[in-house]
Amino acid sequence: MQLFPTPDNPAPVEPVVTRVTTQDGVTLRVSRWQPAARTRALGTVCILQGRAEFIEKYFETVSDLRRRGFAVVAFDWRGQGGSDRQTKNPRKGHVRTFTLYRRDLEAVRDQVLEPLMPKPHFALAHSMGGAIALVGAREGWLPFTRLVATAPMIALSLVKRAQLAATSASLLSVLGFGRAFVPGGGETSILTRPFPGNPLTGDPQRYARNAAAAAAAGAGAIGDPTIAWVNAAFRVMETLAEPGYSLHIRVPTLIVAAGIDAICSTPAIERFAARLKAGHAIVIPSARHEILMERDTIREEFWAAFDAFIPGTPDPQIASSTAQKRQDRVMKPAVTHGDD
Repeated sequence: MQLFPTPDNPAPVEPVVTRVTTQDGVTLRVSRWQPAARTRALGTVCILQGRAEFIEKYFETVSDLRRRGFAVVAFDWRGQGGSDRQTKNPRKGHVRTFTLYRRDLEAVRDQVLEPLMPKPHFALAHSMGGAIALVGAREGWLPFTRLVATAPMIALSLVKRAQLAATSASLLSVLGFGRAFVPGGGETSILTRPFPGNPLTGDPQRYARNAAAAAAAGAGAIGDPTIAWVNAAFRVMETLAEPGYSLHIRVPTLIVAAGIDAICSTPAIERFAARLKAGHAIVIPSARHEILMERDTIREEFWAAFDAFIPGTPDPQIASSTAQKRQDRVMKPAVTHGDD
């Protein structure tokens, strides 16, 4: 297990790169960092990547978080980056069901977050990672105190006839074509395609940086998804679209959407967020899909929202309980000794 920095994308200093093994035997690549300042950490932020991403793509974000006083954990989901593949072709983005991603997160929780990283634990999730996190928050297994999701995959805007695409993916999966690339898909990473007209970012320098990082990562920068992955993604999006689904999410959540997102549907994200009882959303008008890889002015808007939300204030009941325990520790010995 190692990282692949480039001259334009150096790794944040003193990474600890390890592997963890999931319940079903999948090996994941994980990297962790302590805060940049040698002071008590504000907690740990765990980065939950989008589809086809890898740890190196978030080096700048890791540095931003460490400067803020956070420890950071980043890992590659199964099927991408430096983690195990589910197909013989390492360039295929494949998983048969999104429930397997829960196993990945639980392995990181049990082997890295809980035993090694300072609390409280927060999540910074993007796109597919946002969808996984929102399902986990609704079902009660998300291991984080607060969640920030950028352009979460609630619905797709790049698919014009979503119902037809979902039905086709389901049928082709049943017929045994689940491990095949989507029609017209291939091994080329989206990060290595020409900058003009790209749906990811309006920043040419960061786009070029990520293209170089993808080249350095080799097969870690996967190509298009398989039919099974698309089928699984549509099933998750159908779940998220259920009436009242977001009403039952109790994890404090901040959703940051992109105003000109050509991949995930911003109107769908706004409708989902409007029903959150424990969260809210903002839209950055000029941002494309990858908000954290955007121009400085857009990133500054994101970090202003992040800083206002994370780490947040302690739960009042917890704070009250903690204060009572502190008071008891002082008062009980005094009363025992007859002090007024």
